[in-house]
Amino acid sequence: QVQLVESGGGLVQPGGSLRLSCAVSGIIFSVYGMGWYRQAPGNQREVVARIRSTSGTNYADSVKGRFTITRDNAKNTVYLQMNSLKPEDTAVYYCNVFVGGYDYWGQGTQVTVSS
Repeated sequence: QVQLVESGGGLVQPGGSLRLSCAVSGIIFSVYGMGWYRQAPGNQREVVARIRSTSGTNYADSVKGRFTITRDNAKNTVYLQMNSLKPEDTAVYYCNVFVGGYDYWGQGTQVTVSS
């Protein structure tokens, strides 16, 4: 079955950096686009960044120039490098893949940006 496991979240000061990882199993990872989403308390889940199987990328305007999504097909892992973090980046971050008509999600990893 499809499984996604996120890691790398934590507490960081404004201006700091974190790198999130999402290990994927149960699919031929290299043929699927992957995404990172986030959900802050009281808000809807929103897309942060997406990477296609060809490694083309898209970003939410709020994170452009600060976040970078990459993938390592040999490790079945997608990453989100987050720099210049702001308090408004505080949220639970989720990894996503759409396979066979279904959205699959990881359990999420908490990112808190606070001094």
